[in-house]
Amino acid sequence: MKKAIAVGIAGYGYWGPNLARIFSSLAGARLSAVCDPSAARLEHMRQLYPNTRAYADFRTMLGDANVDAMVIATPLNTHHSLAQACLLAGKHVLLEKPMAASSHECEDLIGLAERQGLTLMVDHTYLYSGAVAKIAEIITGGDIGEVRYINCQRLNLGLFQQDINVTWDLAPHDLSIILHVMGEPPLVVNCQGNAHINPQFEDVTNLSLTFSGKRFATVQSSWLEPRKVRQMTFVGTRKMIVYDDLQPLEKIRIYDVRVDFPPHYDSFSEFQYSYHYGDCYIPHIEQREPLLTMCEHFLDCVRTRRPSISGGAKGLEVVRILEASEASLQARGAPVTLAGPRNGRLALTEARLSKAC
Repeated sequence: MKKAIAVGIAGYGYWGPNLARIFSSLAGARLSAVCDPSAARLEHMRQLYPNTRAYADFRTMLGDANVDAMVIATPLNTHHSLAQACLLAGKHVLLEKPMAASSHECEDLIGLAERQGLTLMVDHTYLYSGAVAKIAEIITGGDIGEVRYINCQRLNLGLFQQDINVTWDLAPHDLSIILHVMGEPPLVVNCQGNAHINPQFEDVTNLSLTFSGKRFATVQSSWLEPRKVRQMTFVGTRKMIVYDDLQPLEKIRIYDVRVDFPPHYDSFSEFQYSYHYGDCYIPHIEQREPLLTMCEHFLDCVRTRRPSISGGAKGLEVVRILEASEASLQARGAPVTLAGPRNGRLALTEARLSKAC
């Protein structure tokens, strides 16, 4: 029988309780310790998990608790320092999204994990959903042809964050899926938005990503919508996919529709587009909680040292796009080229020059 992996969780606020619920239920894990500065939150945790040790101070937990792996579900500006301390202490790390506050911090954690021989993984939960797995399978199999563009909407009323804008808060979900499907990072990033409630942080943004081969993706994020929307559209040369995550069962619909160019014509008057309208079908999707699958995957990576599908490199890709989006916002939507990190930071020359002009 495999020895259970002792898991500690830093942060028991919004997302930490969900992670505690999963790890406490897995046969291959033991919820060993939870840390949170709130005495009320720790008392609530003790009532649910009386055998789990509670800590108000992270450093005390790290030095005292018997844990093999740490899950960090704290505010973004603490991710780097807490993950760094865990890796230096020989603990495997699962980080909430976004991975860190800058690409420089991400690169530092990736290098440290490699030197320590430890697993570093980011909780891009949607990559572990049956719906996204099915979409990736359909696209990889060529059923919809070549991907032309992806359109994403992630909208709701709140929850307003006090340290990051809506792109950093909501877009990582869509970005992780887009990168997974496209198989490469974008070449250029544009972002526009406005801050209506808190002047320091945009609450509505539109993000555009340009990929090779005339492909692109758009991501609309908002905390100021009357309806909750979680929808993505994948437009291919042959078919199209609509993914509505709020649907309880029928999350994916595949439409056999497309627009074709005329094969030949002698004059402009003969030019006519051909519209194909076929059937719509709903594929079967495994009904399993993505967070459960993600936590199991983390434990498997810890045991086997296999690379994760949402490892540090994937987290870095998302953060680089978020950095570029922020630079574009500051430059009133100017394009930012993802030419690669320089000295650990994204090159933002294009946006800054545009803003200066």
